Amino acid sequence: MSVIEVKHVTKDYGYGRGIFDVSFEIAEGEVFGFLGPNGAGKTTTIRHLMGFSKAQEGELYINGKDCWKSADIIKRDVGYLPGEMAFPKGMTGNNFIQFMAEERQIIDMSRTDYLKELFELDTSMEIKEMSLGSRRKLALVTAFMHDPKVLILDEPTSGLDPIMQERFIQFILAEKKKGKTILLSSHIFSEVDATCDRIAIIKEGEVVSTIEAAKLKNSTNKAFKIEFATNKDYQQFLSLTQFKIPVERPDQNQVKLNLTDETMQNLFIELSNVNINFISEIKFTLEDYFMDFYDRKKSVAAGEENLEHAIH
Repeated sequence: MSVIEVKHVTKDYGYGRGIFDVSFEIAEGEVFGFLGPNGAGKTTTIRHLMGFSKAQEGELYINGKDCWKSADIIKRDVGYLPGEMAFPKGMTGNNFIQFMAEERQIIDMSRTDYLKELFELDTSMEIKEMSLGSRRKLALVTAFMHDPKVLILDEPTSGLDPIMQERFIQFILAEKKKGKTILLSSHIFSEVDATCDRIAIIKEGEVVSTIEAAKLKNSTNKAFKIEFATNKDYQQFLSLTQFKIPVERPDQNQVKLNLTDETMQNLFIELSNVNINFISEIKFTLEDYFMDFYDRKKSVAAGEENLEHAIH
């Protein structure tokens, strides 16, 4: 059963800005990654799900409720963490937590106390005096304090230090085990890779790919770095190979190339005619998959940079 449904949603702000015919569904108990850089359309989609904006075309539902018509119910029931945080003026962290508890009719504050301890949050000071990281922790606590079954998280670890980012990932994995349905919007590959069951990539307001995380991790695509014994071997391989070479390092007699399981045998046949120092597999990552859709030139440049770091 789909808990979150986005059906052919368009909101055109002009000049190529907005979202265009965006569709995806999130099943009960699924963690769904929404991956893209800032400005790609992640937040716009989420604002429509939370009923802050009305779509020009298409429909959005959470638990069968229309996100625009039932916005008040959705805002109360869903655990929502906005990308851009705004808090009432003049409140301490304690004041804001109490305000949210009253809005949600929470009497037992034990879960809230647990979350404050987990994320090491001091709620005694005024919110305006808090650091960005502390304000993000406050938003996290209030998003999770009512133990919602559905969570919509927009750039949840923005402003958190690496220790808290890892703590958040472990917390999300624990929530996942409880059967929570989670939409996690992010541009951080490690965060999405560690938590999500499926991943949608959004580019310039359009969903360009949706993939199961397990299939990506078990991909038959492989990348290899090869160093040849001499420049003569290196040049001979380049002149004879049938493979496309995305990264060449002639000063180091090295190449990087991408293969599938089906083409690996052909590579080793070609390598039998030259001398090599080593061949090593480079793990295919979510970032590699993402960059295929976003900027192949940048992907190649990143490959060269990674190769140079590996060399030195």
